[in-house]
Amino acid sequence: MTTAEGAEETQGAAGRPAGRVAAALAEPVERVGRGWTASLSLANGAIWVGWFGPLQILLASQAEDFAPGTGMSKETLLAWVAGAGALVSLAVNPLFGALSDRTTSRWGRRTPWIVAGAAGGALSLLLLAGASGPWTMVAGWCLVQLTLNAAFAAVTAAVPDRVPRLQRGSVGGWLGVAQILGVVGGTGLATAAGGVGAGYAACAAFTLLGVGPYVLRHKDLRLAAEDLPVWSWRTFLAGFWLSPRRYPDLGWAWLTRFLINLSNGLVLLYLLYYLRDGLHYSDPEGGVLILTAVNGVTLVATVVVGGVWSDRVGRRKPFVIWSGVLMAVATAALAGWQTWPGAIVASALLGVGFGVFTSVDFALMTDVLPKAVDRGKDLGVINVANALPQVAAPALAAPIVTYLGGYPALYLVSAVIGLAGAVLVRRIQGVE
Repeated sequence: MTTAEGAEETQGAAGRPAGRVAAALAEPVERVGRGWTASLSLANGAIWVGWFGPLQILLASQAEDFAPGTGMSKETLLAWVAGAGALVSLAVNPLFGALSDRTTSRWGRRTPWIVAGAAGGALSLLLLAGASGPWTMVAGWCLVQLTLNAAFAAVTAAVPDRVPRLQRGSVGGWLGVAQILGVVGGTGLATAAGGVGAGYAACAAFTLLGVGPYVLRHKDLRLAAEDLPVWSWRTFLAGFWLSPRRYPDLGWAWLTRFLINLSNGLVLLYLLYYLRDGLHYSDPEGGVLILTAVNGVTLVATVVVGGVWSDRVGRRKPFVIWSGVLMAVATAALAGWQTWPGAIVASALLGVGFGVFTSVDFALMTDVLPKAVDRGKDLGVINVANALPQVAAPALAAPIVTYLGGYPALYLVSAVIGLAGAVLVRRIQGVE
């Protein structure tokens, strides 16, 4: 079990001595092993399979089927569905993170939420497969977001619980590998399954089975009830607001993550339609899979290297800045080089940039967390920067594509947003 050196006497919320710092709340100093990292990464990848099989292929296919008769284009319907799910994610990720912070079960703080979230996510995917129209499609996707975010909040909180600071870049790199493999795997399962229903079933099965090795093989850190601050609804609800004035580094880190993820979300949202309607590619579904695979190969090639390198030099910001700049250049190329070879090159460069960004930015975020007792909740608030772009991207993308210049304009806007995120990383002062 991970412990901290020199645990100090602390005060409880009511002013009484709380004794030595509990292991679950201490700053970890013992390096985690390869088995722990591999199983947590698999659990993370399984969650991303549950998200991106639908987002890349299945929801777009359902939107195309359900759009006639609704008065909406397939792009607009997909934007509404994705946006509604993202709103749910926006609300529940911090909530589940906060609940896991206060969980005192015999199985630990995070494990119960990983299990419940993955099981609920698998069931929700099966329900979504049976959607009969736009409203049931929206409801099913919102359930998927609700449940899988419970698991995701707990998985990400396990890193600052167990991983020392100078190993978080490399662990974040492996989580990034799992993320892109989850995207590729989800896309591949949805494509190869041979139908919408079969695609959802395949993603559901992988999501549920993928968390098994972590929850079965690795014992979670337990937290006793007496280690928690005294419960107060007012304090609990107020804790979801992390003042940028009080925690400026966290505020700037949140904003840079939001902008770069928004840029990436604008690129991915209409990729299937871009290939079909912009490039007139003969097999757009297969094209999405090819581009996702190219992106995945370059991301995998850089995500662990970037994280390990930043651990060794003890610096984060230069890696995040230059990865953001590279992603902005690649996104601009999609606007100016609208050919299939151009799409392949842009996908490769986006993979290189997002690989470094994924691992190093995650480590940077854990470095600026304010309190150990609120790790899950604070990471949930940070993860809003992942979910909010899913709301903002459809709201921006649909009118740009429909009325303001089509896909070239969309990708130029995306490039500018990503570049702004890269530049603002320089405002973070608390890390090198």
